[in-house]
Order: sequence, then C-alpha cells, then structure tokens
Amino acid sequence: MPLPRRLTEIQERRRAVLALLAGAAMIAGAAVGASHGAPESAKRVRGLRIAGVPDVPRAPAALPRGGRRLFPNFRVVAYYGAPQAAQLGTLGIGTPAQAGRRLLRTAAQYARRTRPVLPAMELLAAIANPYPGADAMYRTRQPDAVIARYLRAARRIHALLVLDIQPGHADFLSETERLARWLREPDVGIALDPEWHTPGQIPGKVIGSVGAAEINAVSRYVAGIVRARRLPQKLFVVHQFTASMIVDKQLVKHRPGLAITMNIDGFGTPSAKVGKYEEFMRDGTRFDQGFKVFFHEDTHMLSPREVLQLQPPPDLVVYE
Repeated sequence: MPLPRRLTEIQERRRAVLALLAGAAMIAGAAVGASHGAPESAKRVRGLRIAGVPDVPRAPAALPRGGRRLFPNFRVVAYYGAPQAAQLGTLGIGTPAQAGRRLLRTAAQYARRTRPVLPAMELLAAIANPYPGADAMYRTRQPDAVIARYLRAARRIHALLVLDIQPGHADFLSETERLARWLREPDVGIALDPEWHTPGQIPGKVIGSVGAAEINAVSRYVAGIVRARRLPQKLFVVHQFTASMIVDKQLVKHRPGLAITMNIDGFGTPSAKVGKYEEFMRDGTRFDQGFKVFFHEDTHMLSPREVLQLQPPPDLVVYE
C-alpha cells in the first residue's frame, strides 16, 4: 500500500493507544488489573517455576504437540497482541484463556492430514511508545508477571508463546537478552518488529527498519540458547511489509535450531496483500514464510482457504 496512507492509518489507529503505554508504571498497573488483583509470586516468576516447569530440562524437550522440528512438520497459526489495549491486537481481547479458545477455533481451519497445526500466542514483550519514557528508549517492557500468565495460557492449549519486540530507540539484541529467562523454555520463540525500530525518530511517525547484522546478532544469541539447552527448533520471526524494512536481507543468516521466518505484514486489499507476498517470494532470499491477517484493518479478510492458496502456502499465519 502507498506509504503516506500507511503512516496516516498507523497514526490514527495506534498513537492514542501507545500514548497510554508511555510509562512502565501504567503498564504494570494494567497487568495487575488484568490478573483480577491476584499478583504473581515474584519468587516463582524469577525462577520460572510456573506450571511445574523446572529451571533445567531433564531431557531433550519436545514441542508442545510433539517432535522437535517446527517446519515443515507443522503450520503455525498465531494470535498477536497485548492485554493493555484491544487495539494492539486480538490476543489482548478478553482473558488469555478466552483468546486461547478463539485461537484454537481459527487454527483448526488450517489443519490438514498432511500438515497439522501448532497454535501460538504472539505477545508484545516490548511495546513502542510515542514518548521517550524514563530511559528515553520510546518503548515499554512487558512485566514478567504478564509474560508468565500468557505462557501458562499457551501451555494449557499446547501452543507456543512468541515474544514480540517493538524496540523503539533500543536495539533488538539488548531487548532479546532481557528475555533470556523465557527463551530458555522449549516452547517460547521470538519475533522482531522492525516497523517499530526507529532510533532518533518517533515510533508511529516513521516506518522503522533493521539491518542484517543486527538480525544475525540476535539469531546467534538465540541459537546459542537452543544449542546449550538442547531445545527443539525455535520460531524466530522477522516482520516485514516494505523492501527497505530489512536492510541487506540477502545477508541474513540461517541458524541451526531456528526456524527463521519472514512474516509478510501490512493490511490492505486482498490483491495488494497477495501482490506483496509474491513480491517477497521473488526477492532472492529463502526463509520460512509467514503471512499476516488483520481482523479489522484488512479491506476484505482472506479466509483460511484463500491464505492456503498463496504460493507457496505460508508456514506461519499471524492474526492481529
């Protein structure tokens, strides 16, 4: 879609929401409210002793629905968002359990005998802000208590949890390192959202970008965790809807243990979205492929059947 229209719609749809998240205290307060006044045990969050999960796996772990390889064994269908505002995505509408039930209904439409579905919850772990905040990084970090809550919800439905990073003025590697305690888990992946990586500029007023070198630094770090802890293949997503969003994309490296997936983002008409997908299929790079569907912003929301008619059919389908 034309860039000016995209920026205008971003400003209208997101600026008011992001303004509410400018302070970490406010986002923490929302997290407490979302848990109905029942705060998480700080001790259990620090030690990741949630839902009976030990700190150190006793044996090589499997994916939530079996096996150790994501693609092509499964097709992943995800809901995206955060609980602080419904406008951030469908995952934040209702409780995590309610979102999980909706996710299962959507994911079931993609199931095929030759390729089962693995559902996923893509939670915003760092949310870009239009204001600098106390550390001048233009992003707010999701509290551990909220991440723990969504991890428990994902495990109840045998789904992945994917932690999405909108870094603002921060860098992707430092935000990923902060999430190390979660990435040590066999069912937790990571997503980089370059649209919201805007050093020196205000998120939401410009479309951000990331270079191959920074993606490679993050993937090296995450692959190291996978190797050291003998984890199953981990989902590693990079969102993209313009060619300039990933600089030197051809230099992005594949890593053992990671399913590096380029998720074709952006809302619009079916023809525009299909055209964008086909454009990136011809850009000379070879990664696992994702496709994003917007419940409200898409002019005509493609059905699961229409999404699977894309060539090649996407390995990952994300709903916002």
